[in-house]
Amino acid sequence: MKDNKLRELNNAIVEEHKDKELVLGNGNINSLIMLIGEAPGAKEVQFKIPFVGQAGKHLEEFLEILEIKREDVYITNVVKFRPTKKSTKTGGLINRTPTVKEIEAFKKYLIDEINIINPKIIVTLGNTPLKGVFENEMKIGQVHGEIQMVKVRDKDYKVFPLYHPAAVIYRRELKKVYIEDLKKLKKVIN
Repeated sequence: MKDNKLRELNNAIVEEHKDKELVLGNGNINSLIMLIGEAPGAKEVQFKIPFVGQAGKHLEEFLEILEIKREDVYITNVVKFRPTKKSTKTGGLINRTPTVKEIEAFKKYLIDEINIINPKIIVTLGNTPLKGVFENEMKIGQVHGEIQMVKVRDKDYKVFPLYHPAAVIYRRELKKVYIEDLKKLKKVIN
């Protein structure tokens, strides 16, 4: 049942965004935990799986701390294609944060995806997923590590906001905070 609904949803989004290389959600559709990231990077587009690039390495560490396996969670992104810009250093394409318009273009799909997966807890990774899940302008720095509630199609969901795993790469001082938040999440999951 769930897999049919998800397949229909995926087919619809692929049809709607034919001009883009999409990376759709992946993992255990019966999981109690749904992880939502920002958007795929180059490696994710190459392998058509969320969180397999540099951020994926940090995700593995994150899952290890939580003592759960990747195949036990459902992982998706708000924006399903790789937003890019030209590097001023190399002239090649690099990742960029999705625009509000790009987030809005995929928001209905994300809400449908949450509704189908119906997780016990949603873990948002960074600011972009917060914008995808909530209507108000929450910032990760204000709500990380604290359970939030969101209503999706008349159902209440627990949301546990975390910094994006890649944020730890660029801001080393977040590592300790990140680990503490993961310990809190582990208690919530258990």
